[in-house]
Amino acid sequence: MSTIIPFKAVRPTRDKVSLVASRSYQSYTQAEREGRLDYNPYSFLHIVNPGYKYAKEISGVARYQLVKNRYLEFKESGIFKRDNTPCFYIYKIIDRKNQVFNGIVAAASVEDYKADVIKKHEDTISSREVVFKDYLKTVGFNAEPVLLTYPDNAVISSIIKKEQQHRAEFEFTTTFRDTHYLWKIENEVDINAISDAFKDIDTLYIADGHHRSSSSHLLYEDLKSKNKNHIGSESYNYFMTYLIPESELKIHEFNRLITDLNGLSKEEFLIQLDTLYRIENRGAIPYKPTQKHHFSMYLDGEFYSLYLRKAGYSFKTSLDALDAQLLYATILKPILGIEDLRNDNRINYISGIKEVVNMKSKVDEGDYKIGFGMVPACINELKTIADDGLKMPPKSTYIEPKLRSGVTIYEF
Repeated sequence: MSTIIPFKAVRPTRDKVSLVASRSYQSYTQAEREGRLDYNPYSFLHIVNPGYKYAKEISGVARYQLVKNRYLEFKESGIFKRDNTPCFYIYKIIDRKNQVFNGIVAAASVEDYKADVIKKHEDTISSREVVFKDYLKTVGFNAEPVLLTYPDNAVISSIIKKEQQHRAEFEFTTTFRDTHYLWKIENEVDINAISDAFKDIDTLYIADGHHRSSSSHLLYEDLKSKNKNHIGSESYNYFMTYLIPESELKIHEFNRLITDLNGLSKEEFLIQLDTLYRIENRGAIPYKPTQKHHFSMYLDGEFYSLYLRKAGYSFKTSLDALDAQLLYATILKPILGIEDLRNDNRINYISGIKEVVNMKSKVDEGDYKIGFGMVPACINELKTIADDGLKMPPKSTYIEPKLRSGVTIYEF
């Protein structure tokens, strides 16, 4: 049984929302950030980068407090308003490729996360969890929802479609040519119907936001331990989520870029590779793999297709069958000597939403020696690995939609 509840969101006013909403801070180049901060006083970036006001980088606890101050200033100046009653929010995105995402913004239960009703498929870094927990404790809000996915549900879908017949609370288009819409569900009948529908769903899966979820859990444990009158309904018992049906989730691959051949010549590398893969030279024309356990490789101006010799590899677990794990276990670790996928500076990643020619360009520019392309994982692989209690390698999936910060805010 999954528990989600409505909440009183803090939201930008209709006339300001297009100016407030921002991508994640890390997704901007320095020049992009500076441009938005210089020319848009309403950008949410002013809240998360409070030192800009003083032309100074601020970090740690001092930054957290200033983030809270900037947030309060936005509220005091009327840029943000809080809804008067708890609501669910239907959030729709139509991207530049005309892909449509329809989901519900709601508060999900930390107890569900703790009990594995909300399941994970990625490892988290404990130091990052603690840092973000301390950040949340100081600022007192979630500004970007964790992306959860659930099996398609007729009841939820019908309510979403019904509400979307009405005028949206807001509609805006970004410079990325994504169009965003928000509807507010505040009538008790629909709220109860949505809540009951999720109670019939046994498991939710984290698609994006593992560190945010884990940090919310740490914060919950911290605040609960210090609250002698804890009853379980306090706002820290929940965290903000965007729940999207499985059929609308888009999963892309992350392709791999490696700086060198680990001391091997090209010929020595290919000979070792031949033990587990059938290798076909595809020439200079960009080439993408077409099936599982099939990789593309770009080396010295030529593309190769790699087909796994299955007799030489043992599929013992659901994780073993994941292409990102297969590439690591058969090539990156034993041949190229990359053991730590998260911290080894010899490896980098490029999302599969970019064409394979981008991988080629990165290698041709000289910063990388070799690139590997793969097909995307599917939702059933993600779910099975999570159900089995296993964790995918870092950068196994690039998942859409990518949500904007500052559109709905959950206070605790």
